[in-house]
Amino acid sequence: MRLSTKLWLLVVSSFFLSLFLFIVFSLLTGKQFDNGYSLNSLNKFIHTAIEQMKDEQAFAKDQAQPILDNLHRQHPQLRLEWISSEGIPIYDTSGQTTPYSFKELTDRFVPLPTNLWTEGEIVTLAASADKDGQSYYLLVSLPSEAMKSGQIYFFIRSYQTLLTLTIPLLVAFLTPFFLSLWFFYSMNRRLRKLNFALNQVNLRGEEIELHDNSKDEISQLNTHYNEMTQRIRKQVAQIEQFESKRKMLLFNLSHDLRTPLTMILGYAETIRVEHYKDKRELQVSARNILQHSRYMERLLNQILDISKQDVDAQKIQFTNEDVCEIIRKIIADYLLIIDEKNLVLEFNIPKAEVFIEMNTSLIERAVRNILDNAIRYGSEGKYLGLQIIEEEKTVLIAIMDKGKGVSQEDREHVFNRFYRSSGRQGEGLGIGLSIVKDIVEAHQGSVEMSSIPQVETAFRIRLPKQRTNVDEP
Repeated sequence: MRLSTKLWLLVVSSFFLSLFLFIVFSLLTGKQFDNGYSLNSLNKFIHTAIEQMKDEQAFAKDQAQPILDNLHRQHPQLRLEWISSEGIPIYDTSGQTTPYSFKELTDRFVPLPTNLWTEGEIVTLAASADKDGQSYYLLVSLPSEAMKSGQIYFFIRSYQTLLTLTIPLLVAFLTPFFLSLWFFYSMNRRLRKLNFALNQVNLRGEEIELHDNSKDEISQLNTHYNEMTQRIRKQVAQIEQFESKRKMLLFNLSHDLRTPLTMILGYAETIRVEHYKDKRELQVSARNILQHSRYMERLLNQILDISKQDVDAQKIQFTNEDVCEIIRKIIADYLLIIDEKNLVLEFNIPKAEVFIEMNTSLIERAVRNILDNAIRYGSEGKYLGLQIIEEEKTVLIAIMDKGKGVSQEDREHVFNRFYRSSGRQGEGLGIGLSIVKDIVEAHQGSVEMSSIPQVETAFRIRLPKQRTNVDEP
């Protein structure tokens, strides 16, 4: 069953049920808590008494007294008076025999209807009977406390008057009914929109965004839906990006390993079948095998670096170390390579100690990766520069070369994992600079690059002397 159908059934059934319960409980509570006489019950009582007087022709005192006394015993709160048209009491259950004047009789009826709901008043009602042209009157009196405390009466003489009563009542009853329908219809419409949007969720299709300015629970559901779809799309985009990088990694790895592996197999086959002229050519083949094997080892080590870095990201140990001394040791390791490449080395390192909070092995790896890049891709500029500048709260490490540089398009992506610039395809896996970036950020530092081809390509690492707001591992 649809929600709108259930809504209609609920509203209609609740309307009639509430009306039924109102009537039932009004009658029950009226009988239980609102005891006393009503105008309707008094009119019935008087009408019954008059009819009995007429039937028994009890117009004289002898005939009227037994009837009135019997009625008085049944209703002790009522005072019954049988009087003539001249105001002379024929019989009074209270024992009064003094004739009434016209003023006395009218004064008993003047307070009506105010005395019906005023305490301490006497309520008097009358009915008449005729015999032989003579009028007789039955007066019924009772204290106002003996009346019901609440009475509602409607007196209608024409259908027009009935309309003036029913139309406002219908408006009063139907207004909350239609307001409820409008409210539930509005909620149902918003829920249908949400249901439609959920059914249309398609990661490849157009995104549906729900706009709801209300502050209720449905608005919160719409907000959660928008946030959920955005998160899902972002996660799918990340998954697709990771999958693309995975495929790129496999492609680059297979491509970069195929060439040295082919060379190794070729030189190994040459040695196996002894197709070399002399011992010197044998040494050349062995050296080539060793060189290509080390290249393959370096590629595999880079892959292991990524895995180890992802696993041990929360296990880095930091100590205060002299960064100048560490850089001097690293430069010393590269002096032979710098001489082989005929590079001009220019370095500016403070003589004083410069301590920073760092992980020595990680910082060494980051600096070596940048130096490897500078030597491998910038050696044609015949220049290698290294500089350390101590600032107030940070230390700047700059590594420069004057090689072919990096294009503007590639600069935005050089620190992305598995990215290789257009001029360096087939060389490495494109993860060296991404490792540098991860290491520097783990030290709460930053790394940036600037490049003017054949003029200067510089990598600048800025590290804080002391890390802040870091939980101890």
